[in-house]
Amino acid sequence: MACPGTFSDEPLTPAGRLFLQPQTNIVIHCIARGKNPFDIDALKSTVKSSLMVQHPRFCSLLVRDKNGFEHWRRTQLDIDQHFIVINNRLDKSGNFLDESQGFSSEEGEEDDEAAVNQYIADLSVSSPLSTGKPLWELHILMAHKCLVFRIHHALGDGISLLSMLMASCRRADDADALPRMVPEKTPEFKGGIGRDWFWLFVVFWGFLKKVWFTLMFVMEFGIRSLFVCDRKTVITGGDGVELWPRKLATARFLLEDMKVVKKAIPSATINDVLFGVVSSGLSRYLDHRTPNALHEGLRMTGVAMVNLRAQTGLQVSFSFLISYATPMFLTILDLPLFYVRNSLVF
Repeated sequence: MACPGTFSDEPLTPAGRLFLQPQTNIVIHCIARGKNPFDIDALKSTVKSSLMVQHPRFCSLLVRDKNGFEHWRRTQLDIDQHFIVINNRLDKSGNFLDESQGFSSEEGEEDDEAAVNQYIADLSVSSPLSTGKPLWELHILMAHKCLVFRIHHALGDGISLLSMLMASCRRADDADALPRMVPEKTPEFKGGIGRDWFWLFVVFWGFLKKVWFTLMFVMEFGIRSLFVCDRKTVITGGDGVELWPRKLATARFLLEDMKVVKKAIPSATINDVLFGVVSSGLSRYLDHRTPNALHEGLRMTGVAMVNLRAQTGLQVSFSFLISYATPMFLTILDLPLFYVRNSLVF
């Protein structure tokens, strides 16, 4: 199966090269579960006709020239190389079970979830994506009715990949319609000299704030990088951290409960609540692993790629988004609502 378009090499973006470095080599794992058993031939046919394989990144090899610079090179796409079918059932430790061992239906979804989690945890350490084919795979766990997408982060950022996934899906009540996306609200300004001047003032004031906060964040990032070190904790990495064993766990939260917390704090969003949940969970984990050693105000610094381009709903272009590295300072606090309020500063 050939990709459309020309076959000339294309250099990687700076973000793509970053995600290929040994210290930041990131593979995205996306899990999809179904109610009915999978038809492998139907899945292959769907993937062949999907928007995913029409995008150049998903049918290009990663190659390096004589100077060591990475490029994308178009290739013939063999769908069979990207489908990995697992017929045997897995136990909670990620080991394959013999058919003679049987399976009790009472074990249910919880054991399925634990088995899939352990399978992905093992994949993230022991099975890097092969550069002999485009950097994506689809693992099909037949006994668990589960699909695991493995996509290298160099192929795209989260928003582009999520847009691609949504564009490949259809609504349950209309097989020909795309999923509904919430339209972005745009402010409307009515005519009038006074309103025009007010609009210009708002734009100018917003520009000044962006310049000021950008300078402040850049200065803070530089000072922290040069003169400040985070205190070592049980989750502090070290040499070879990318090869350390992984443990994957899942948790469920009701959207209604998250909305209650969101309404309790002015100007909060669902993302702020999620960040607060992560902060609270991390604090509890640190307190469990190091009792009496966790101090309020403990800060941990990370770096995240942030999209700067406005999103107006579903995208099908999958172009690489302009992004920059921004520091994230996570502060451990005691009260749950403070986690959400503290996340508003990011």
